[in-house]
Amino acid sequence: MPTNIIAIPLHMQQSKDPLHGITLQKIVEQLVGFYGFDTLAEFINIKCFKENPSVKSSLTFLRKTDWARKKVEDLYVKTLPKFPK
Repeated sequence: MPTNIIAIPLHMQQSKDPLHGITLQKIVEQLVGFYGFDTLAEFINIKCFKENPSVKSSLTFLRKTDWARKKVEDLYVKTLPKFPK
């Protein structure tokens, strides 16, 4: 029995993961642009958002600290619908 199923190569399939293809730097930059470091520090209590915050220092910390990166990624996913189109 012939089937009409066409296999689509993986590289052409769209991921349902909202973080797919988004760098950590872009995530941090978008969150800082939307909320600012003061509000980010209220949402996620980490030193790199509170004391002399910068995108660079935040990226350094988040790349080494899985639990903090997860919190930032979760906030980003929750904030996606609020970002201007």
